[in-house]
Amino acid sequence: MSIIVTPETKVLVQGITGEFGSRHAKLSLDHGTKIVAGVTPSKGGQFFEHGAHKVPIFNTIANAIAATGATASAVFVPPPFAADAILECVDSNIDLCVAITEGIPVRDMIVAKRAMMGRKTRLIGPNCPGIVTPGSGENSFGSCRIGIAPSYIHKKGHVGVVSRSGTLTYEAVWQLTTRNIGQSTCIGIGGDPVNGTSHIDAIKMFNDDPETWGIIMIGEIGGTAEVEAARWVKANCKKPVVGFIAGATAPPGRRMGHAGAVVSGTEDTAAEKIAVLKECGIKVASTPSDIADALLNAAQRFGIKLN
Repeated sequence: MSIIVTPETKVLVQGITGEFGSRHAKLSLDHGTKIVAGVTPSKGGQFFEHGAHKVPIFNTIANAIAATGATASAVFVPPPFAADAILECVDSNIDLCVAITEGIPVRDMIVAKRAMMGRKTRLIGPNCPGIVTPGSGENSFGSCRIGIAPSYIHKKGHVGVVSRSGTLTYEAVWQLTTRNIGQSTCIGIGGDPVNGTSHIDAIKMFNDDPETWGIIMIGEIGGTAEVEAARWVKANCKKPVVGFIAGATAPPGRRMGHAGAVVSGTEDTAAEKIAVLKECGIKVASTPSDIADALLNAAQRFGIKLN
């Protein structure tokens, strides 16, 4: 099983005719993702062609959904217009919106997130690598890849990965795959201060998924999301969870990489987060290269064989 998306999920791409959206739509199609529509205002009626694929383009999400039955959207829209693209997803009641765009103004995201309250659409991102549920074919062909993550490093299996960092997501996934340990679903939730799906949201879904046997949570300085997730794990999670927190050497008050990676309080430093994770029984990897080994050790204590 998997969470949020499956290899059968029908995906539309907002901004499919732009350079970035076009490039990653092609990569997703090459790896078997079911991209059924593109959305670019004023280009409705045209087609996005790649190899044997001929994807229809629509002016609006509503038209695309009505014609194709798409249930998930990837947003590759420039920052000034990306929040409106997210709101169009909400207005269309699509199940999932994965916002890849980096640099969306915080004020725009505050407005968008408030508009999403009580609505059907789940948001992943923005400023994220997206989500991958690996396929069972060679090199994970047949994946549902929504975003920019490299599909070929994935392998179908039983480990759930949730991370604020795209690069560290890929590092953890590759470590698992090279050890013949597959993944159920991998989610890059993004590093912006105002985002959608959180660590705790993903971990709750992984905990409820019978085919996810172990969980990797990758965080960084800034905010308290990892601390909140760790406390939920201690109280509720029945599966091995390992963590890694990036930014141990970051100076207070200075943004490091992601817009949300800035130390401003007490529980948002790397040291404090690591301490809380350990207090909650979560094995914490000391370096990114230790993540897979830490999970294997944690799984062994639970009597779980992951490969």
